[in-house]
Amino acid sequence: MITSVFKKSTPLNYSLVVILILVFFFMFQIRETSWINSYFTIFQKVSLLCFICASFFMVNFIVKKNGLSKDNGYAIFFYLLFLLFFPTILNNSNVVYANFFILLALRRLISLQSLKSSKEKIFDASFWIFVASLFQFWSILFVILVFISIIFHVSRDYRNWVLPFIAFLAVAIIFYMISLMFHIDVVTFFQQRAVIDFRIDYFKNNYENGALSIYAAVVVFFVFSMLTTLSNRPQIVHTSYKKVVACFFIAVFVYLISPDKSNDLLLFSIAPLAIMAASHVEYMQQKLNNEIVFYALILCSLFTFFSQL
Repeated sequence: MITSVFKKSTPLNYSLVVILILVFFFMFQIRETSWINSYFTIFQKVSLLCFICASFFMVNFIVKKNGLSKDNGYAIFFYLLFLLFFPTILNNSNVVYANFFILLALRRLISLQSLKSSKEKIFDASFWIFVASLFQFWSILFVILVFISIIFHVSRDYRNWVLPFIAFLAVAIIFYMISLMFHIDVVTFFQQRAVIDFRIDYFKNNYENGALSIYAAVVVFFVFSMLTTLSNRPQIVHTSYKKVVACFFIAVFVYLISPDKSNDLLLFSIAPLAIMAASHVEYMQQKLNNEIVFYALILCSLFTFFSQL
């Protein structure tokens, strides 16, 4: 039944996903209602919700525009399910903002395979990644994906290798101007964020630990499926899927080395994992197997969400 609902992209699918986002977002927010008393915090919550919704549509745009998915709503539905594994994401504005800018970069890098406006795409992707690093410093590692994309498509033109550094300079100048306006100590700003910490001992309760464990099992299943079936997929999307897989592993590395570690940091891995999950469902033609995958994920996501409220 679930596969039938999302088998085709329709306004009903998008409306259903948006409604579910709103429901789960407000269910999480109403646990504590003091923010309602301040116009500023209300604005923060609304802007956070807007960025979360925009991220869903960005994922949908990426898979549809670049042929990573057929005309269905699987990717955004998986994105919602994986998001529910870690409900505290719905309160972490820095990670949500950074993830949105990473998705903007991923959109440009995957579309690089068309070889149209390649320099603009490389610059834009690099620019958005450096902007994301201002919110979550170690997301700067996604610039590796820029160089991977250059190797895949436009490595012969030396100017393409210089563009990420020009984008870095542009973001640095803009940030320096903002720091002067708002009296931000640039050195302290980066000293507090450019820290490496591999410790994974942040769990507040067993439910957070359980959510991570279930998510890890889901990751193994879908990543293994992608890696073992990639050679059987259309040649035209091979490099795109390789970039998605690379994006996922960079996201995991960002999670592993970041200080102030929490499950929220796994948000960077959710979009590429959702794309791989949607691809798995499309590749596996057995309807029964796909229904089992969907219902198992729905049960896991609802359990982890409500157990952490």
